[in-house]
Amino acid sequence: MAPATIISPRRRTEAPRRLPSPSSPPRKLRPISEILKRAKYAVVERAEYSDIFCEQCGSGERPEELLLCDKCDKGFHMKCLRPIVVRIPIGSWLCPKCSGQKPIRRFSQKKIIDFFKIQKTGDGKKKCSRIKVKKYTRKRRRRSVSLVLLKKRRRLLPFIPSEDPNQRLRQMGTLASALTAMQMKFSDELTYSSSMAPRSANQAKFEDGGMQVLSKEDMETLELCRAMSRRGECPPFIVVFDSCEGYTVETDAQIKDMTFIAEYTGDVDYIRNRENDDCDSMMTLLLATNPCESLVICPDKRGNIARFINGINNHTPEGKKKQNCKCVRYGVNGECRVLLVATRDIAKGERLYYDYNGYEHEYPTHHFV
Repeated sequence: MAPATIISPRRRTEAPRRLPSPSSPPRKLRPISEILKRAKYAVVERAEYSDIFCEQCGSGERPEELLLCDKCDKGFHMKCLRPIVVRIPIGSWLCPKCSGQKPIRRFSQKKIIDFFKIQKTGDGKKKCSRIKVKKYTRKRRRRSVSLVLLKKRRRLLPFIPSEDPNQRLRQMGTLASALTAMQMKFSDELTYSSSMAPRSANQAKFEDGGMQVLSKEDMETLELCRAMSRRGECPPFIVVFDSCEGYTVETDAQIKDMTFIAEYTGDVDYIRNRENDDCDSMMTLLLATNPCESLVICPDKRGNIARFINGINNHTPEGKKKQNCKCVRYGVNGECRVLLVATRDIAKGERLYYDYNGYEHEYPTHHFV
């Protein structure tokens, strides 16, 4: 009788061994630096913070101004960062290296048209709009009034788009790139969400002391500019990335004094809901007699080119000299709106700056470049 075959026991969790095929190519392994870039991070509380120092200046002084990156756990002074961080961020925060903030990138023509939802029109309509702008400017030049009256009756001028379509696409492409990098959607309108302030709360009659009303002539200018923007005839501005100031706006053509630049847009919310918000670009919309009814514009999810126009350091004479535009709050059809207007002639290539403190003088700008 033949002896019984002895079978070695095998665990159920043990996988069968697979011999490598001699013909199969060697497996490519990703470098650890690439894996760490895409790896998720977890916020870990430190037991001791006395050994933290700033990666930029090397100092551990002013610990109340040191920010810790939630991914690399390195420290940075708020003033040493570029662009400077004015307010302490709420929630998690990533340093510039870990956040992966990239400069302006190119967009294709189709992506630009889809991004801004440009209305396609024939060449005839585009020429017609151009003629309207020229007639409007000629009509203004024919007025023969004294300088005193002209100063009192200064009206808004419409922006003049660049004639070259490729140049306009390049301008819109820089804005689309900046909005995408900030994870924002383009919007030329004020947005009202169910979780924020309703549209019924935005009424000019609630303004404490009253609000100046936009004249009929300026209303026509505003509607003309909005119609041109919808057709892709954008104002001649480009968004550039500066290592010191972050995203900022430059002119791509000469801009005349009192030219309409843009309307400040975004989500409308009550000020009381945003008292502890770390958004650095909130704009006052309504200062109501009842402070609980005051409104702000928050361009953290939706906005336009106004989001990237930087503020001046209004604590220094040099900072004040840089201002070349201003924000003006108007009552338009009974609602509050914020318009950005040029305060002097602006040369091509000049960057746009305005004073963040229009009425309240509460926003800290002494750290601004």
